[in-house]
Amino acid sequence: MDPAPDPRPGAGAPGPDLRSLRTRSTRYHRPRAPFCGVGYCTNCLVRVNGVPNVRACRTPFAPTDRVEVENAWPSSRFDLLAAFDVVFPHGIDTLRGFRRPAFARGFYQRVVRRLAGTGALPTPTRPVGTAPARTIETDVVIVGAGTAGRACAGAVVGAGGRPVVLEREPGAAAVDGAEVVVGTTAVFLPPPVLGRPFPFQLIASAPGGSATEVHARRVVVAVGGYDASLWFAGSDRPGVLTADGAERMHPAKRPGFHRAVVFGGGPRALEMLNRFPEHVDAVVAPGTIDPDVSRRASELDIPLYPRTLVLGALGRSRVERVRLTRRGGSSPTFEIPVDAVVLAHRRLPHAQLFFQAGARMAWRPDVGAYSPAIGACGETSVPGLFAAGEPAGAARPDDAVRSGEVAGAAVVAGGPSPSLPVAPAPEGRHELEGYYQEWLAAGPGPGKVVVCPCEDVLLPELLDATDRGYRGIEVIKRYTGLGTGLCQGRYCLPDALFVLAARERRPVPEVGYITQRPPVVPTSLGALAGLPEPGGPPP
Repeated sequence: MDPAPDPRPGAGAPGPDLRSLRTRSTRYHRPRAPFCGVGYCTNCLVRVNGVPNVRACRTPFAPTDRVEVENAWPSSRFDLLAAFDVVFPHGIDTLRGFRRPAFARGFYQRVVRRLAGTGALPTPTRPVGTAPARTIETDVVIVGAGTAGRACAGAVVGAGGRPVVLEREPGAAAVDGAEVVVGTTAVFLPPPVLGRPFPFQLIASAPGGSATEVHARRVVVAVGGYDASLWFAGSDRPGVLTADGAERMHPAKRPGFHRAVVFGGGPRALEMLNRFPEHVDAVVAPGTIDPDVSRRASELDIPLYPRTLVLGALGRSRVERVRLTRRGGSSPTFEIPVDAVVLAHRRLPHAQLFFQAGARMAWRPDVGAYSPAIGACGETSVPGLFAAGEPAGAARPDDAVRSGEVAGAAVVAGGPSPSLPVAPAPEGRHELEGYYQEWLAAGPGPGKVVVCPCEDVLLPELLDATDRGYRGIEVIKRYTGLGTGLCQGRYCLPDALFVLAARERRPVPEVGYITQRPPVVPTSLGALAGLPEPGGPPP
Protein backbone atom coordinates (compact mmCIF):
# COMPACT_ATOMS: atom_id res chain seq x y z
CA MET A 1 0.00 0.00 0.00
CA ASP A 2 1.45 3.35 -0.98
CA PRO A 3 1.70 5.96 1.79
CA ALA A 4 -0.74 8.84 1.54
CA PRO A 5 -1.74 11.69 3.85
CA ASP A 6 -3.41 10.42 7.01
CA PRO A 7 -6.86 12.08 7.33
CA ARG A 8 -7.13 11.56 11.11
CA PRO A 9 -6.74 14.57 13.42
CA GLY A 10 -3.37 14.93 15.07
CA ALA A 11 -1.99 11.86 13.36
CA GLY A 12 1.46 13.37 12.92
CA ALA A 13 3.39 11.84 10.06
CA PRO A 14 1.54 10.96 6.87
CA GLY A 15 0.54 7.36 6.30
CA PRO A 16 -2.03 5.21 4.50
CA ASP A 17 -5.27 6.88 3.52
CA LEU A 18 -8.00 5.17 5.54
CA ARG A 19 -10.58 6.10 2.94
CA SER A 20 -8.96 3.72 0.44
CA LEU A 21 -7.87 1.03 2.89
CA ARG A 22 -9.21 -2.44 2.14
CA THR A 23 -8.85 -5.64 4.14
CA ARG A 24 -10.54 -9.05 3.89
CA SER A 25 -12.78 -10.91 6.30
CA THR A 26 -11.55 -14.05 8.04
CA ARG A 27 -13.78 -16.79 6.61
CA TYR A 28 -15.23 -15.63 3.29
CA HIS A 29 -12.60 -13.02 2.44
CA ARG A 30 -15.21 -10.40 1.76
CA PRO A 31 -13.82 -6.86 1.21
CA ARG A 32 -13.77 -4.75 4.35
CA ALA A 33 -12.97 -1.14 5.15
CA PRO A 34 -12.84 0.92 8.38
CA PHE A 35 -16.17 0.73 10.19
CA CYS A 36 -16.03 2.10 13.74
CA GLY A 37 -12.98 4.37 13.51
CA VAL A 38 -12.39 4.17 17.27
CA GLY A 39 -10.38 0.95 17.53
CA TYR A 40 -12.94 -1.62 18.66
CA CYS A 41 -13.99 -3.49 15.51
CA THR A 42 -11.65 -5.61 13.37
CA ASN A 43 -12.25 -4.06 9.95
CA CYS A 44 -8.92 -2.26 9.67
CA LEU A 45 -6.41 -4.82 11.02
CA VAL A 46 -3.21 -4.60 8.99
CA ARG A 47 0.40 -5.73 9.26
CA VAL A 48 2.83 -2.87 9.85
CA ASN A 49 6.56 -3.44 9.44
CA GLY A 50 6.08 -7.15 10.13
CA VAL A 51 3.89 -6.63 13.21
CA PRO A 52 0.46 -8.31 12.80
CA ASN A 53 -3.02 -7.12 13.77
CA VAL A 54 -2.35 -3.39 14.02
CA ARG A 55 -5.49 -1.24 14.12
CA ALA A 56 -4.90 1.22 11.30
CA CYS A 57 -7.50 3.71 12.54
CA ARG A 58 -5.51 4.31 15.74
CA THR A 59 -1.96 4.13 14.43
CA PRO A 60 0.04 7.14 13.24
CA PHE A 61 2.18 5.99 10.33
CA ALA A 62 5.53 7.18 9.03
CA PRO A 63 6.15 7.56 5.28
CA THR A 64 8.59 4.64 5.37
CA ASP A 65 6.21 2.20 7.10
CA ARG A 66 5.35 -0.96 5.21
CA VAL A 67 1.61 -1.62 5.56
CA GLU A 68 0.25 -4.94 4.30
CA VAL A 69 -3.05 -6.80 4.41
CA GLU A 70 -2.92 -9.96 6.54
CA ASN A 71 -5.17 -12.56 4.94
CA ALA A 72 -5.45 -11.87 1.23
CA TRP A 73 -3.66 -13.58 -1.63
CA PRO A 74 -2.20 -12.35 -3.83
CA SER A 75 -3.56 -8.90 -2.84
CA SER A 76 -6.50 -7.28 -1.13
CA ARG A 77 -7.82 -5.97 -4.46
CA PHE A 78 -7.69 -9.40 -6.09
CA ASP A 79 -8.00 -12.16 -3.51
CA LEU A 80 -8.41 -15.66 -4.91
CA LEU A 81 -9.73 -16.91 -1.58
CA ALA A 82 -12.77 -14.69 -2.10
CA ALA A 83 -14.10 -17.58 -4.19
CA PHE A 84 -15.34 -19.05 -0.89
CA ASP A 85 -17.79 -16.15 -0.67
CA VAL A 86 -19.36 -17.33 -3.93
CA VAL A 87 -19.06 -21.10 -3.46
CA PHE A 88 -20.69 -21.01 -0.01
CA PRO A 89 -23.60 -18.54 -0.31
CA HIS A 90 -25.31 -19.97 2.79
CA GLY A 91 -22.20 -20.36 4.95
CA ILE A 92 -19.52 -22.91 5.75
CA ASP A 93 -20.47 -25.59 8.27
CA THR A 94 -17.33 -25.48 10.43
CA LEU A 95 -18.85 -27.72 13.13
CA ARG A 96 -19.84 -30.73 11.03
CA GLY A 97 -18.16 -30.09 7.70
CA PHE A 98 -14.63 -30.71 6.37
CA ARG A 99 -14.51 -34.23 7.84
CA ARG A 100 -15.06 -36.53 4.88
CA PRO A 101 -13.37 -38.08 3.11
CA ALA A 102 -10.89 -38.76 5.91
CA PHE A 103 -7.82 -38.71 3.64
CA ALA A 104 -8.51 -35.03 2.77
CA ARG A 105 -8.64 -33.75 6.35
CA GLY A 106 -5.06 -32.51 6.27
CA PHE A 107 -5.82 -30.45 3.20
CA TYR A 108 -9.02 -29.14 4.78
CA GLN A 109 -7.14 -28.02 7.87
CA ARG A 110 -4.58 -26.12 5.82
CA VAL A 111 -7.32 -24.36 3.88
CA VAL A 112 -9.30 -23.47 7.01
CA ARG A 113 -6.19 -22.13 8.74
CA ARG A 114 -5.41 -20.02 5.69
CA LEU A 115 -8.97 -18.69 5.60
CA ALA A 116 -9.28 -17.86 9.28
CA GLY A 117 -5.81 -16.46 9.86
CA THR A 118 -5.61 -13.04 11.49
CA GLY A 119 -1.88 -12.74 11.07
CA ALA A 120 1.31 -14.75 11.16
CA LEU A 121 4.01 -14.30 13.79
CA PRO A 122 5.95 -11.02 13.64
CA THR A 123 8.73 -10.90 11.10
CA PRO A 124 11.59 -11.03 11.50
CA THR A 125 11.01 -13.28 14.53
CA ARG A 126 13.25 -12.09 17.33
CA PRO A 127 13.19 -11.89 21.12
CA VAL A 128 11.36 -8.82 22.34
CA GLY A 129 12.54 -7.16 25.52
CA THR A 130 9.87 -6.73 28.18
CA ALA A 131 9.94 -3.54 30.19
CA PRO A 132 8.89 -3.96 33.83
CA ALA A 133 5.47 -2.55 34.48
CA ARG A 134 5.28 0.72 36.33
CA THR A 135 3.29 0.37 39.56
CA ILE A 136 1.05 3.09 41.02
CA GLU A 137 -0.94 3.02 44.26
CA THR A 138 -3.74 5.55 44.54
CA ASP A 139 -6.97 6.24 46.36
CA VAL A 140 -8.94 6.98 43.19
CA VAL A 141 -8.44 5.90 39.59
CA ILE A 142 -10.67 7.22 36.82
CA VAL A 143 -10.92 5.23 33.59
CA GLY A 144 -11.62 7.67 30.78
CA ALA A 145 -10.68 11.31 30.28
CA GLY A 146 -13.75 12.41 28.37
CA THR A 147 -16.36 14.89 29.55
CA ALA A 148 -17.49 12.83 32.56
CA GLY A 149 -14.01 11.62 33.47
CA ARG A 150 -12.54 15.10 33.48
CA ALA A 151 -15.44 16.45 35.53
CA CYS A 152 -14.93 13.62 38.02
CA ALA A 153 -11.19 14.29 38.21
CA GLY A 154 -11.87 17.99 38.80
CA ALA A 155 -14.21 17.16 41.69
CA VAL A 156 -11.62 14.86 43.28
CA VAL A 157 -8.83 17.42 42.87
CA GLY A 158 -11.06 20.17 44.25
CA ALA A 159 -11.55 18.09 47.40
CA GLY A 160 -7.80 17.71 47.89
CA GLY A 161 -7.26 14.37 46.19
CA ARG A 162 -4.87 13.41 43.42
CA PRO A 163 -6.55 10.86 41.13
CA VAL A 164 -4.93 8.78 38.43
CA VAL A 165 -6.71 9.09 35.07
CA LEU A 166 -6.28 6.36 32.44
CA GLU A 167 -7.09 7.39 28.87
CA ARG A 168 -6.93 5.56 25.50
CA GLU A 169 -6.30 8.63 23.36
CA PRO A 170 -2.60 9.54 23.18
CA GLY A 171 -3.30 13.25 22.77
CA ALA A 172 -5.59 13.75 25.79
CA ALA A 173 -5.07 17.05 27.59
CA ALA A 174 -3.67 17.18 31.11
CA VAL A 175 -5.92 17.59 34.14
CA ASP A 176 -4.57 19.99 36.74
CA GLY A 177 -3.80 18.17 39.96
CA ALA A 178 -4.26 14.68 38.46
CA GLU A 179 -1.84 12.18 36.99
CA VAL A 180 -3.02 11.36 33.46
CA VAL A 181 -1.68 8.21 31.80
CA VAL A 182 -2.50 8.54 28.09
CA GLY A 183 -2.37 6.07 25.24
CA THR A 184 -3.32 3.12 27.40
CA THR A 185 -6.24 0.68 27.52
CA ALA A 186 -7.32 -0.36 31.01
CA VAL A 187 -8.65 -3.73 32.15
CA PHE A 188 -9.27 -5.32 35.53
CA LEU A 189 -6.78 -8.11 36.16
CA PRO A 190 -7.96 -9.94 38.21
CA PRO A 191 -11.50 -8.81 39.16
CA PRO A 192 -11.73 -6.73 42.37
CA VAL A 193 -10.78 -8.55 45.58
CA LEU A 194 -12.68 -6.99 48.46
CA GLY A 195 -11.01 -6.83 51.86
CA ARG A 196 -7.59 -5.79 50.57
CA PRO A 197 -6.18 -2.30 51.22
CA PHE A 198 -6.29 -1.78 47.45
CA PRO A 199 -9.15 -3.96 46.16
CA PHE A 200 -8.81 -2.94 42.52
CA GLN A 201 -5.93 -3.92 40.27
CA LEU A 202 -5.93 -2.46 36.76
CA ILE A 203 -3.52 -2.96 33.92
CA ALA A 204 -3.19 -0.02 31.54
CA SER A 205 -1.37 -1.34 28.46
CA ALA A 206 0.10 0.70 25.62
CA PRO A 207 0.31 -0.47 21.99
CA GLY A 208 4.08 -0.95 22.23
CA GLY A 209 3.75 -3.55 24.98
CA SER A 210 4.53 -1.39 28.01
CA ALA A 211 2.12 -1.40 30.92
CA THR A 212 1.16 0.51 34.04
CA GLU A 213 -0.16 -1.47 36.98
CA VAL A 214 -2.54 0.56 39.13
CA HIS A 215 -3.71 -0.47 42.61
CA ALA A 216 -6.66 1.61 43.78
CA ARG A 217 -9.14 1.83 46.63
CA ARG A 218 -11.93 3.19 44.45
CA VAL A 219 -12.54 3.26 40.71
CA VAL A 220 -14.75 5.47 38.56
CA VAL A 221 -15.42 4.03 35.10
CA ALA A 222 -16.23 6.87 32.69
CA VAL A 223 -15.44 5.15 29.40
CA GLY A 224 -18.30 6.69 27.41
CA GLY A 225 -20.19 4.95 24.63
CA TYR A 226 -20.12 4.11 20.96
CA ASP A 227 -22.42 4.03 17.94
CA ALA A 228 -24.11 0.67 17.36
CA SER A 229 -24.21 -1.43 14.23
CA LEU A 230 -27.27 -2.71 12.33
CA TRP A 231 -27.99 -6.01 10.60
CA PHE A 232 -28.90 -6.10 6.91
CA ALA A 233 -27.60 -7.84 3.80
CA GLY A 234 -24.21 -6.41 2.89
CA SER A 235 -23.81 -4.54 6.19
CA ASP A 236 -20.12 -5.52 6.20
CA ARG A 237 -19.40 -3.91 2.83
CA PRO A 238 -16.98 -0.96 2.49
CA GLY A 239 -19.07 2.17 2.75
CA VAL A 240 -21.07 1.04 5.80
CA LEU A 241 -19.71 2.79 8.87
CA THR A 242 -20.83 4.19 12.18
CA ALA A 243 -21.19 7.85 13.04
CA ASP A 244 -18.07 7.38 15.18
CA GLY A 245 -16.20 6.25 12.10
CA ALA A 246 -17.47 9.13 9.99
CA GLU A 247 -16.37 11.64 12.63
CA ARG A 248 -13.05 10.01 13.36
CA MET A 249 -11.89 9.41 9.82
CA HIS A 250 -13.31 12.51 8.18
CA PRO A 251 -12.78 15.39 10.62
CA ALA A 252 -12.39 18.14 8.04
CA LYS A 253 -15.84 17.72 6.45
CA ARG A 254 -14.21 15.98 3.46
CA PRO A 255 -15.57 12.46 3.84
CA GLY A 256 -14.65 9.48 1.74
CA PHE A 257 -18.25 9.38 0.51
CA HIS A 258 -20.37 11.71 -1.61
CA ARG A 259 -23.93 10.37 -1.36
CA ALA A 260 -24.68 8.84 2.03
CA VAL A 261 -27.85 7.68 3.69
CA VAL A 262 -27.93 8.40 7.42
CA PHE A 263 -29.77 5.77 9.46
CA GLY A 264 -31.32 7.32 12.55
CA GLY A 265 -33.86 9.93 13.50
CA GLY A 266 -32.46 11.41 16.73
CA PRO A 267 -29.73 13.77 17.94
CA ARG A 268 -26.92 11.66 16.51
CA ALA A 269 -28.45 11.83 13.03
CA LEU A 270 -28.73 15.61 13.43
CA GLU A 271 -25.00 15.75 14.16
CA MET A 272 -24.29 13.94 10.90
CA LEU A 273 -26.47 16.38 8.95
CA ASN A 274 -24.67 19.32 10.48
CA ARG A 275 -21.22 17.81 9.91
CA PHE A 276 -21.73 16.53 6.35
CA PRO A 277 -24.59 18.63 4.91
CA GLU A 278 -23.42 18.33 1.32
CA HIS A 279 -22.84 14.59 1.42
CA VAL A 280 -26.12 13.22 2.78
CA ASP A 281 -28.79 12.19 0.28
CA ALA A 282 -31.40 10.72 2.61
CA VAL A 283 -32.30 10.10 6.25
CA VAL A 284 -33.80 6.70 7.10
CA ALA A 285 -35.12 5.95 10.59
CA PRO A 286 -36.49 2.80 12.22
CA GLY A 287 -39.22 4.84 13.93
CA THR A 288 -40.26 8.47 14.06
CA ILE A 289 -37.88 11.32 13.27
CA ASP A 290 -37.22 14.12 15.75
CA PRO A 291 -38.54 17.58 14.78
CA ASP A 292 -35.02 19.05 14.85
CA VAL A 293 -33.85 16.45 12.34
CA SER A 294 -36.88 17.08 10.13
CA ARG A 295 -36.30 20.80 10.24
CA ARG A 296 -32.62 20.53 9.34
CA ALA A 297 -33.29 18.01 6.56
CA SER A 298 -35.94 20.33 5.13
CA GLU A 299 -33.41 23.18 5.07
CA LEU A 300 -30.98 20.95 3.17
CA ASP A 301 -33.70 19.51 0.89
CA ILE A 302 -32.94 15.96 2.08
CA PRO A 303 -35.77 13.40 1.85
CA LEU A 304 -36.88 11.58 5.01
CA TYR A 305 -37.96 7.95 5.34
CA PRO A 306 -39.40 7.31 8.82
CA ARG A 307 -40.44 3.83 9.96
CA THR A 308 -38.38 2.17 7.25
CA LEU A 309 -36.49 -1.14 7.14
CA VAL A 310 -33.00 -1.40 5.64
CA LEU A 311 -32.99 -4.68 3.73
CA GLY A 312 -29.60 -4.53 2.10
CA ALA A 313 -26.62 -2.58 0.82
CA LEU A 314 -25.87 -3.52 -2.78
CA GLY A 315 -22.59 -3.31 -4.65
CA ARG A 316 -19.64 -5.51 -5.55
CA SER A 317 -16.57 -3.92 -3.95
CA ARG A 318 -18.40 -1.24 -1.94
CA VAL A 319 -21.86 0.19 -1.34
CA GLU A 320 -23.52 1.45 -4.53
CA ARG A 321 -27.19 1.55 -3.48
CA VAL A 322 -29.38 0.62 -0.54
CA ARG A 323 -32.62 -1.39 -0.62
CA LEU A 324 -35.44 -0.22 1.68
CA THR A 325 -39.08 -0.91 2.46
CA ARG A 326 -41.62 0.81 4.65
CA ARG A 327 -42.54 -0.90 7.88
CA GLY A 328 -45.97 -2.46 8.03
CA GLY A 329 -45.49 -5.40 5.68
CA SER A 330 -47.49 -4.18 2.67
CA SER A 331 -45.13 -1.69 0.99
CA PRO A 332 -42.94 -2.62 -1.99
CA THR A 333 -39.16 -2.42 -1.80
CA PHE A 334 -37.29 0.46 -3.40
CA GLU A 335 -33.67 1.46 -3.85
CA ILE A 336 -31.65 4.66 -3.37
CA PRO A 337 -28.28 5.12 -5.13
CA VAL A 338 -25.71 5.94 -2.42
CA ASP A 339 -22.08 5.20 -1.72
CA ALA A 340 -22.26 5.05 2.08
CA VAL A 341 -24.55 4.11 4.96
CA VAL A 342 -23.82 6.02 8.18
CA LEU A 343 -25.29 4.34 11.27
CA ALA A 344 -26.37 7.04 13.71
CA HIS A 345 -29.44 5.48 15.35
CA ARG A 346 -28.30 4.71 18.91
CA ARG A 347 -25.41 5.02 21.33
CA LEU A 348 -24.40 2.10 23.55
CA PRO A 349 -22.46 2.41 26.82
CA HIS A 350 -19.15 0.59 27.17
CA ALA A 351 -20.19 -1.95 29.81
CA GLN A 352 -17.49 -4.62 29.52
CA LEU A 353 -15.49 -3.48 32.57
CA PHE A 354 -18.61 -3.59 34.76
CA PHE A 355 -19.40 -7.11 33.59
CA GLN A 356 -15.85 -8.22 34.36
CA ALA A 357 -15.87 -6.58 37.79
CA GLY A 358 -18.98 -8.53 38.75
CA ALA A 359 -21.30 -5.53 38.99
CA ARG A 360 -25.01 -6.18 38.81
CA MET A 361 -26.25 -5.22 35.36
CA ALA A 362 -29.68 -4.04 34.24
CA TRP A 363 -31.35 -4.05 30.84
CA ARG A 364 -32.19 -0.52 29.69
CA PRO A 365 -34.99 -0.60 27.11
CA ASP A 366 -34.52 3.12 26.38
CA VAL A 367 -30.99 2.43 25.12
CA GLY A 368 -31.37 -1.18 24.08
CA ALA A 369 -28.35 -2.38 26.04
CA TYR A 370 -27.10 -3.53 29.41
CA SER A 371 -25.54 -1.04 31.80
CA PRO A 372 -24.63 -1.23 35.49
CA ALA A 373 -27.37 -0.87 38.06
CA ILE A 374 -26.37 2.28 39.94
CA GLY A 375 -27.44 4.33 42.91
CA ALA A 376 -27.94 8.07 43.19
CA CYS A 377 -24.18 8.79 43.26
CA GLY A 378 -23.19 6.40 40.48
CA GLU A 379 -22.26 3.58 42.87
CA THR A 380 -22.56 0.03 41.57
CA SER A 381 -23.19 -3.19 43.45
CA VAL A 382 -19.39 -3.63 43.82
CA PRO A 383 -18.21 -1.49 46.78
CA GLY A 384 -15.83 1.18 45.56
CA LEU A 385 -16.78 0.90 41.89
CA PHE A 386 -18.65 3.86 40.39
CA ALA A 387 -20.03 4.73 36.96
CA ALA A 388 -20.06 8.15 35.30
CA GLY A 389 -21.05 9.49 31.92
CA GLU A 390 -22.81 7.28 29.37
CA PRO A 391 -22.50 4.07 31.46
CA ALA A 392 -24.44 5.98 34.15
CA GLY A 393 -27.15 7.03 31.70
CA ALA A 394 -25.86 10.48 30.71
CA ALA A 395 -26.99 11.23 27.17
CA ARG A 396 -25.92 14.89 26.85
CA PRO A 397 -22.66 16.71 27.67
CA ASP A 398 -24.16 18.62 30.59
CA ASP A 399 -25.56 15.36 31.98
CA ALA A 400 -22.09 13.81 31.67
CA VAL A 401 -20.51 16.72 33.56
CA ARG A 402 -23.05 16.43 36.34
CA SER A 403 -22.61 12.67 36.50
CA GLY A 404 -18.83 13.00 36.78
CA GLU A 405 -19.05 15.63 39.50
CA VAL A 406 -21.48 13.53 41.56
CA ALA A 407 -19.31 10.41 41.27
CA GLY A 408 -16.21 12.42 42.12
CA ALA A 409 -17.81 13.79 45.28
CA ALA A 410 -18.92 10.28 46.26
CA VAL A 411 -15.49 8.68 45.93
CA VAL A 412 -13.86 11.53 47.87
CA ALA A 413 -16.28 10.92 50.75
CA GLY A 414 -14.51 7.58 51.30
CA GLY A 415 -15.68 4.73 53.43
CA PRO A 416 -17.82 1.88 52.16
CA SER A 417 -20.26 2.60 49.41
CA PRO A 418 -23.88 2.78 50.49
CA SER A 419 -25.91 -0.33 49.84
CA LEU A 420 -27.35 -0.23 46.36
CA PRO A 421 -31.14 -0.06 46.42
CA VAL A 422 -32.96 -2.49 44.20
CA ALA A 423 -34.23 -0.38 41.32
CA PRO A 424 -37.58 -1.23 39.74
CA ALA A 425 -37.34 -3.04 36.44
CA PRO A 426 -37.36 -0.60 33.50
CA GLU A 427 -40.53 -0.62 31.50
CA GLY A 428 -41.16 -0.36 27.78
CA ARG A 429 -39.50 -1.77 24.67
CA HIS A 430 -36.79 -0.41 22.47
CA GLU A 431 -38.00 0.47 18.98
CA LEU A 432 -35.56 -2.04 17.47
CA GLU A 433 -37.46 -4.94 19.05
CA GLY A 434 -40.39 -4.34 16.72
CA TYR A 435 -38.03 -3.32 13.93
CA TYR A 436 -36.21 -6.66 13.91
CA GLN A 437 -39.45 -8.61 14.14
CA GLU A 438 -40.62 -6.98 10.92
CA TRP A 439 -37.15 -7.29 9.38
CA LEU A 440 -37.15 -11.05 9.94
CA ALA A 441 -40.67 -11.34 8.56
CA ALA A 442 -39.81 -9.28 5.48
CA GLY A 443 -36.66 -11.26 4.76
CA PRO A 444 -33.36 -9.43 4.24
CA GLY A 445 -33.30 -10.31 0.55
CA PRO A 446 -30.36 -11.47 -1.57
CA GLY A 447 -26.83 -11.28 -0.23
CA LYS A 448 -25.08 -12.44 2.91
CA VAL A 449 -26.16 -11.02 6.28
CA VAL A 450 -22.95 -11.13 8.32
CA VAL A 451 -24.10 -10.85 11.92
CA CYS A 452 -20.62 -11.14 13.48
CA PRO A 453 -18.01 -9.45 11.26
CA CYS A 454 -15.08 -10.55 13.46
CA GLU A 455 -15.86 -14.24 12.93
CA ASP A 456 -17.90 -14.06 9.69
CA VAL A 457 -20.97 -15.64 11.33
CA LEU A 458 -24.02 -15.47 9.07
CA LEU A 459 -27.67 -14.93 9.93
CA PRO A 460 -28.70 -18.41 8.64
CA GLU A 461 -26.27 -19.96 11.12
CA LEU A 462 -27.90 -18.12 14.01
CA LEU A 463 -31.42 -18.97 12.81
CA ASP A 464 -30.42 -22.60 12.32
CA ALA A 465 -29.20 -22.74 15.93
CA THR A 466 -32.54 -21.46 17.21
CA ASP A 467 -34.38 -23.95 15.00
CA ARG A 468 -32.33 -26.73 16.60
CA GLY A 469 -33.56 -25.66 20.03
CA TYR A 470 -30.59 -23.67 21.31
CA ARG A 471 -31.84 -20.82 23.49
CA GLY A 472 -30.08 -17.89 25.11
CA ILE A 473 -27.20 -15.76 23.91
CA GLU A 474 -24.50 -17.69 25.80
CA VAL A 475 -25.47 -21.00 24.19
CA ILE A 476 -25.82 -19.38 20.76
CA LYS A 477 -22.35 -17.87 21.18
CA ARG A 478 -20.82 -21.27 21.89
CA TYR A 479 -22.63 -22.94 18.99
CA THR A 480 -22.01 -20.32 16.29
CA GLY A 481 -18.99 -18.34 17.47
CA LEU A 482 -20.97 -15.09 17.46
CA GLY A 483 -19.41 -12.62 19.91
CA THR A 484 -16.08 -14.44 20.25
CA GLY A 485 -14.02 -12.06 18.12
CA LEU A 486 -11.61 -9.30 19.08
CA CYS A 487 -14.38 -6.75 19.62
CA GLN A 488 -15.82 -8.97 22.42
CA GLY A 489 -19.32 -8.71 20.99
CA ARG A 490 -19.61 -4.94 21.03
CA TYR A 491 -21.03 -4.80 17.50
CA CYS A 492 -22.95 -8.06 17.17
CA LEU A 493 -24.43 -8.96 20.56
CA PRO A 494 -26.77 -5.93 20.97
CA ASP A 495 -28.58 -6.78 17.72
CA ALA A 496 -28.42 -10.51 18.42
CA LEU A 497 -30.40 -9.95 21.63
CA PHE A 498 -33.28 -8.38 19.67
CA VAL A 499 -33.30 -11.12 17.01
CA LEU A 500 -33.12 -13.93 19.57
CA ALA A 501 -35.89 -12.35 21.61
CA ALA A 502 -38.07 -12.32 18.49
CA ARG A 503 -37.20 -15.93 17.62
CA GLU A 504 -37.59 -17.23 21.16
CA ARG A 505 -40.69 -15.12 21.85
CA ARG A 506 -39.56 -13.86 25.21
CA PRO A 507 -38.29 -10.53 26.63
CA VAL A 508 -34.74 -9.45 25.83
CA PRO A 509 -33.48 -9.69 29.46
CA GLU A 510 -34.42 -13.38 29.50
CA VAL A 511 -32.14 -14.00 26.52
CA GLY A 512 -29.24 -13.17 28.86
CA TYR A 513 -25.72 -12.04 28.06
CA ILE A 514 -22.35 -13.66 27.45
CA THR A 515 -19.63 -14.18 30.05
CA GLN A 516 -17.03 -11.42 29.86
CA ARG A 517 -13.63 -13.03 30.41
CA PRO A 518 -10.53 -10.95 31.12
CA PRO A 519 -9.02 -9.11 29.46
CA VAL A 520 -12.10 -7.54 27.89
CA VAL A 521 -9.97 -5.62 25.40
CA PRO A 522 -6.94 -6.95 23.47
CA THR A 523 -3.87 -6.78 25.73
CA SER A 524 -0.41 -7.71 24.48
CA LEU A 525 1.50 -10.54 26.09
CA GLY A 526 4.43 -8.15 26.44
CA ALA A 527 2.40 -5.96 28.77
CA LEU A 528 1.39 -8.95 30.89
CA ALA A 529 4.94 -10.35 30.94
CA GLY A 530 6.20 -7.17 32.59
CA LEU A 531 3.93 -7.57 35.62
CA PRO A 532 5.48 -8.67 38.92
CA GLU A 533 4.95 -12.21 40.16
CA PRO A 534 1.80 -12.57 42.31
CA GLY A 535 2.74 -11.97 45.92
CA GLY A 536 6.23 -10.83 45.00
CA PRO A 537 7.82 -7.39 45.22
CA PRO A 538 7.02 -4.84 42.54
CA PRO A 539 9.47 -4.72 39.62
